[in-house]
Amino acid sequence: MPITLPDLPYSKDALEPHISARTLEFHHGKHHKAYVDNANKLIEGTDLAAADLDTIIKKSVGDPTKVGLFNNAAQVWNHSFYWKCMKPGGGGAPTGAILQKINSDLGGYEKFVEEFRNAGITQFGSGWAWLVLKDGKLQITKTPNADTPMAHGVKPLLVADVWEHAYYLDYQNRRPDYLTTFIEKLINWDFVNSCLG
Repeated sequence: MPITLPDLPYSKDALEPHISARTLEFHHGKHHKAYVDNANKLIEGTDLAAADLDTIIKKSVGDPTKVGLFNNAAQVWNHSFYWKCMKPGGGGAPTGAILQKINSDLGGYEKFVEEFRNAGITQFGSGWAWLVLKDGKLQITKTPNADTPMAHGVKPLLVADVWEHAYYLDYQNRRPDYLTTFIEKLINWDFVNSCLG
């Protein structure tokens, strides 16, 4: 089984009170695990059985015969990336190279906050809000369902999961509050800087 469920980079209660251990138990232990299990079943006995996750995603994107595989593989990738985008005691204004890029490409941190939060709020239904690097410039974008910028040759730097299972136990229907908390209390800017490098 080439696709595996990565461990969380912190304990299940490490993000409390912002994201509860109960949410992470369901989100990581049930949802993320199900995507891993489903993707492995779908590649079994195929020419992608020994491929790495990035290859599986790039070879299945846009192929109508591989929609189920793309959805599950991309969700594995998106979730694995999302966990790294958060840390206990995170959030607030960044430092280092990412701050310089935010200032030059997006017009400053406050503008980033406004646009990133708005991307998450306005993503209709399930999906993701992203900070990406495209053609050397930062952009804020959103993707529906399982879609991921990396499948389209765009480099992800930061993501917020706006599927309901990411926040509903803690925030119910208050997606804007979850996104505000994600930005102010959870973003792992060290990880974002490492992606930029």
